[in-house]
Parts: sequence; structure tokens; C-alpha cells
Amino acid sequence: MTDLKTNPSRIAYSCYYARTRDGEQFVQEHVFSYQVTGRLTLSNADKTYVFNEGDLRLIRRNQLVKFIKEPLNDGVFKTISVYLDQEVLKSFSLEYGYQAETGGNTGEAVLKLKTAPLCKSFLDSLLPYVQGDQLINEDLQRLKQREAIMVLLQAQPELKNVLFDFREPGKIDLEEFMNRNFHFNVQLKRFAYLTGRSLATFKRDFEHIFHTSPSRWLLQRRLQEAHFLIREKGKAPSDVYLETGFEDLSHFSFAFKKMYGVAPSRLVS
Repeated sequence: MTDLKTNPSRIAYSCYYARTRDGEQFVQEHVFSYQVTGRLTLSNADKTYVFNEGDLRLIRRNQLVKFIKEPLNDGVFKTISVYLDQEVLKSFSLEYGYQAETGGNTGEAVLKLKTAPLCKSFLDSLLPYVQGDQLINEDLQRLKQREAIMVLLQAQPELKNVLFDFREPGKIDLEEFMNRNFHFNVQLKRFAYLTGRSLATFKRDFEHIFHTSPSRWLLQRRLQEAHFLIREKGKAPSDVYLETGFEDLSHFSFAFKKMYGVAPSRLVS
């Protein structure tokens, strides 16, 4: 899994031709995006979100998501995105006095934004910056980030409760979280952070609840889910291994055979 976060360019352009791509990411910072062409499907532990041509979205920070990028009829998948990191948001908050209202923040991981010509025009205006090979000047990137915040607040003022909520994840029910998110291939320190724990506390709490180590439990739980999807749902091993949190097919097949005594390709439905 890779992190979707502030990178050398805070303005990103994705363009794929002909074939569908899928995978998963940890979304570390808020991402404001416009679906130029094609279809994007995002899924977390609770919900699936589908975005088609012309749709606007805000992906909230600290989210585990799986994605499918589909070029569709014209054979092209295009998105334009602006990463809104905590540094620029805190600076904006101090300068303009914006604060999140207590209890006003929605729990949705991904927000489908209202159709707003202002937002669309702003994101369209970014295309010349990202379609070439030249890296955008740092100061200009910061300026465009601030413009994105202003555009979002103009279009949907209630988004201040998302953008200016600077709280870190609080301590949550570990058993429930792991049973809902075991299929994401992230390091233990990421699971610890998202459940509001240090890594040491996470391991201690985990072994107290599940009576085994996190690594061993994750392997067994993912293999159980894979077995169910192949045997009961008729899915192919080549589709299942990524879906259940394995990095590659060979490691998945080896672990599956070791646990069940038969290769996943030979499992009879």
C-alpha cells in the first residue's frame, strides 16, 4: 500500500489509457478532486463511492480506501486533485479565523460535493500546470492550495467542519476496527495510529483481545476471507489476493496452501 499524501507536487493529475487499474491507499491528507473523464470507485470498510465524469469530491484525511480507476468508453481516465495538508489548513485557519464547530463534522470518509461551476472552473484551470513536465513552483502550489480552500468554502461553507478539524484519531474499539479493516495491507503502526494508540499499546491491547499476535491474526483472518470468496463466491485467486490484503499472488498461494493443504487455484467451489 502507498500513502496518498502531500508529495513533491501538491497538485496531481492522473491520466490512464485503455485499461482499468485498482489498488489501495492510505489517504493521509484531505484531497479535493474533479473527475474529468472515466469512473473512479472508492471503498472503505463501510461504504462504496462511485464518481463519474464531472463529479467533484473531497476525500477526508486518515482514511483507508481501495480504488478502481476505469477509463470507460473513450479509453481515458483523468482526474485533477489538490492535496490540502494540515500545515496550509492551520495557517489559513489562523489568518482567517475559521474553526470547526464541535459535533459538526460528518463521519463520511468521502464527500461527493455539490455541482459548483466555481469549483469546476478552478480545477479546470489547473490542467495547464500539470499536463507538462515542469514542476510547479513551491510558492505557486501553496497559492493554489489556498485558492482551493477558498473555493470550497464559497461553494459549501459547512466544509469548514471537515477542513479545520485538526484532531488526531482518538482511541476506538480495536476489535471492531480490525474486523472491518483487516483486508487493508498497511503496517501495524498505521493500524495503531488509526485506532488512537501507540504501537506498543496497540500490540498489547491486540493480544489481550485476540489472544495472538497482530501479524498472525491478520494472516489467518485474510486467508479465511480468501477461502470464503473463492469457495463460496466463485472468485479467482488472482482477484482475491489483493482484495484480502496480500501484496503478491505467490505469497498468498504459499500461505493458503500451508493453511488449507490445497492451492487456491485447485479449490473446488
